[in-house]
Amino acid sequence: MTLLLFGLFAVLLLLRVPIFVSLALSTIFVLWQQGFTMYTIPQRIFAALDATTLMAIPGFVFAGIIMARGGISKYLIECLRSWVGHLPGGLSVVTILACMLFAAISGSSPATAAAIGSIMIPGMVNAGYDKKYAMGLVAASGTLGILIPPSIPLIIYGTVAEESIGKLFMAGVLPGIFLGVVLVASAIIVARRRGYGRMEKASWNERIAASIKAIWGALLPVIILGSIYTGVATPTEASVVSALYALIISLFVYREMKWADFRQIVKETVNTSAMIFFIIAAAMVFALYLTNAQVPQHVAEWISQSVSNKWVFLIAANILFFILGTFLESVAIILITLPIFLPIIKQMGIDPIHFAVIMTVNMELAMITPPVGLNLFVVSGIAKEKLETVVRGVAPFIAMMVLVLAVIVVWPDLSLYLTQFVK
Repeated sequence: MTLLLFGLFAVLLLLRVPIFVSLALSTIFVLWQQGFTMYTIPQRIFAALDATTLMAIPGFVFAGIIMARGGISKYLIECLRSWVGHLPGGLSVVTILACMLFAAISGSSPATAAAIGSIMIPGMVNAGYDKKYAMGLVAASGTLGILIPPSIPLIIYGTVAEESIGKLFMAGVLPGIFLGVVLVASAIIVARRRGYGRMEKASWNERIAASIKAIWGALLPVIILGSIYTGVATPTEASVVSALYALIISLFVYREMKWADFRQIVKETVNTSAMIFFIIAAAMVFALYLTNAQVPQHVAEWISQSVSNKWVFLIAANILFFILGTFLESVAIILITLPIFLPIIKQMGIDPIHFAVIMTVNMELAMITPPVGLNLFVVSGIAKEKLETVVRGVAPFIAMMVLVLAVIVVWPDLSLYLTQFVK
């Protein structure tokens, strides 16, 4: 029955049926064949979605879209450009730093790539950068949106694994900064080799003016993370506060967003959030089958008998995540595999918080690996280039991120050091 389920799932995916429909239909069919009580399925779906922590997802998505449309991301980029634009490959460095800042607000990789890429890709191309390189850089840097907190995948991981979302957010800080530094270093090296010019150095008056203009947006990460770690607000409450703050700044300070834009912003938020919640619902139906068939217990027993070394297990898990990332969306991967892996990592003494970061970096790779990497489609749409061209541009960054992942796997303290300061 398990083979039948995966066979149906694969066939539906090949027919380009949406992931959540493919997963739900194949699972429901197999459960029906087993004589399972069908009215239990909607009960489990509503029970899975009835979680307060999941309400943080539309809040952060809403805040990110407002930032992109209301001028906040534009002024943050202009501020960064005034400070580091004169470095070798200044525009590429600005792109990476802007993605890091936007990641600390939106929690979404596609949103980060869209907001920064729409401004920086044309700017880099006009400055003489290779378009293929510019697209690859934006796609890869955009993945920081799910590693640097807040992070939608980490919220989902914490909900499923019953781990502190505050600790999970804190665990993503240093690995996110580490990946950002690696990307910046590579950008400078590439710029020197290819002769990408520097921008004209801004005067101190220009820097101060740009910083004052951008300070309202720069306060958003402080408000979000500060309210969570001081205990003033939960992640869900912080997401709503960040959305309200972004709305006020865009409407009344920068005045680059009008009330007429509000309908389109809400529409985009609903579309993105609905996609995520549909996948969660379908994955919970799949988890119902796994529990009913005792698949996690069987897999855990098989792994415990055949793999006794945790490092061998981690290598195998990373390979599996990479393969799944080529044809599944990141939220779906987490919800499908996590119930199976949780008992195994606890049995092998692997810290669930560390494993969450490992899993999230793999989900970053899933965002830029063809054929279904969401960031690839976002960048392709922005740059009006074929998907194949974007894939060629992002290929070197995939190799770089695999090396970063290896460091994170063998150096748990990079993920766990800051978590000791969170209750």
